[in-house]
Amino acid sequence: MDTGDVLASLGVEGAAAAAHALSLPAEAYGNDAQLEVMWAMKAYNHAEVYFNLISSVDPKFLKLTKSDDMIYTKFREDFADLNIKVLDPELLKSPEAKEKWRPFCNHFEHLVEDFNYGTLLRLDCEKDYTEENTIFATRIQFFAVEIARNREGYNSVVHSAGVKAKQQKKERC
Repeated sequence: MDTGDVLASLGVEGAAAAAHALSLPAEAYGNDAQLEVMWAMKAYNHAEVYFNLISSVDPKFLKLTKSDDMIYTKFREDFADLNIKVLDPELLKSPEAKEKWRPFCNHFEHLVEDFNYGTLLRLDCEKDYTEENTIFATRIQFFAVEIARNREGYNSVVHSAGVKAKQQKKERC
């Protein structure tokens, strides 16, 4: 279902209530299925916007936050050998990985807004967001990995494919 259709179906009051609900801390809720759907839609919208962005703009020149330099430096200090081209989910989600990621993430608590919110992260940077190629990560993990992918040239494949697709579309018109 198109997320625009879902939001439109909520109406003005429903959309405002959804926006308010999404701004509350997680502790304010139990396992509410409707809220989970709203979070999933928000995460999907973020992923879609980001993928369209790196498909259209050379990722090497993107600035995702005002703290990109600090995030990148700390990320590569703490995770120098992490393969960011194709992420291993165990290096993000295992108990050992969580222990290593926790201090990194908490370092940005007051520097990056919503640093611990959930978002979607591509495992293989050369592929689109799909069920098989996506993992749920914190926002700061997303920023760290994607800033590194942009700076180290890994997202150039997506950009090149996006530019090529646009050129082919122009040629057909």
